[in-house]
Amino acid sequence: MCGQPCWVRPILKKVGENLLNSEHVHFIGIGGYGMSAIARVMLEMGYTVTGSDVAAQELTEKLAAKGAKIYIGHTAEQVHGADLVVYSTALPKDNVERREAEHLNIPILHRSQMLARLLNERKGIAVAGAHGKTTTSSMIALAMEECGADPTFIIGGEIMNVGTNAKAGKGDYVVAEADESDGSFLQYHPWLGIVTNIEADHLENYDGDFEKLKSAYVQFLSQIKEDGTAVVCADDANIRAILPSIRCNVATYGIDSDAEYTAEDLVLGDRHASFTMKHNGQTLGTVELSVPGRHNVYNAMATVIACLKAGIPFESIAAGVSKFHGAKRRFQVLGEKNDILIIDDYAHHPTEIEATISAAKATGKKIIAVFQPQRYTRTFFLLDAFSRAFGGADEVIITDIYSPAGEKQIEGVSSSKLVDLIVKNSNAGARYLPTKEDVLNDLKPRLQPGVLVLTMGAGDIWKVGAEIAKTM
Repeated sequence: MCGQPCWVRPILKKVGENLLNSEHVHFIGIGGYGMSAIARVMLEMGYTVTGSDVAAQELTEKLAAKGAKIYIGHTAEQVHGADLVVYSTALPKDNVERREAEHLNIPILHRSQMLARLLNERKGIAVAGAHGKTTTSSMIALAMEECGADPTFIIGGEIMNVGTNAKAGKGDYVVAEADESDGSFLQYHPWLGIVTNIEADHLENYDGDFEKLKSAYVQFLSQIKEDGTAVVCADDANIRAILPSIRCNVATYGIDSDAEYTAEDLVLGDRHASFTMKHNGQTLGTVELSVPGRHNVYNAMATVIACLKAGIPFESIAAGVSKFHGAKRRFQVLGEKNDILIIDDYAHHPTEIEATISAAKATGKKIIAVFQPQRYTRTFFLLDAFSRAFGGADEVIITDIYSPAGEKQIEGVSSSKLVDLIVKNSNAGARYLPTKEDVLNDLKPRLQPGVLVLTMGAGDIWKVGAEIAKTM
């Protein structure tokens, strides 16, 4: 008998010939969603887990509560005794712990390589796409959990229903996001490869060439296992363009297109939605969602297909999906009182912004959209698209660009320029308020019944919504 699931034995092979429960894995940058999720799964499998990060946060505290040793700050000594070191894309190459691991000849894996060893060993369900990865993978994980499939899941956002972003299950399936941003999704050989949509983002990692990004998606889908399936949204023009290049089994889904799986009778309400799902024209049944928006209909369709492929009956899937209340920072209600509503969303791309505002409109409230752009490179490549994304809001506030450490500012790219273009192209009510404090000082005196404050962005703009919610 092994002290952990026996299928785990090959996972870290050449990481060490004999894997025991005492195997020690150290994570540099353990506090990120992707890293913390893998760390949690390794803990639950019985491995010794340590990790470091620049600051304590909720995810590191949860890992510590489960038995991980967490270090705040980076020092060389913290990798001593580790059998394997895992790092993330954001980690500088000259990080002192990474250098020490190299000096000591400790095997080092990128986060995606570690995830690949987990996902490729079983029936991996890898969710890729410009938008919807976190919500779709969360929805699949919850539906499978509710249906008794006991999946392992490793997700870049906390599932609100279960209060975590990862779990080591004993079932056949591993559900995870497949990140195209740095090409790391090419490490995966899934059983199901889901692509929700393809858009021109993260082009700084593809030499500014959208064709190279699309080719990467083709490569990802070409790596699906022989008995597996590519599940793709046929309503997306860029997906349709690459379909002729996909050689594996393909299942298409869509609302507007002639797809294998279709949705009809859409009802998009205030924080809920419903639709009828069909397969080759035959009605499967109705899906009731506890999350809003047309974009979540797409996410739910991909979820239903994935679960059907896993042999779960439609009625059970629909029941499981209906219980999904979202992932953290995905249309998350931070506060609601006296007909004032505060919602936060991770939306950081023009398409996501439009979809989030559209879902917010179903509340019938006046929408004050507060957007914090992230990265000079993304703002540069998508400046025009961003300027046209805010037409559905009643009022728009743009803060300074949230830029990760080390990113160089691009001349001519600024939030004030973006505001000028928004005023010109989509919303005359756009204003520039540089800091979160400026936004708070502006909004607090103006809150009144019938107002929805919608914070959006991949940085720390959520703190504005959280602060407002605390004072309601």
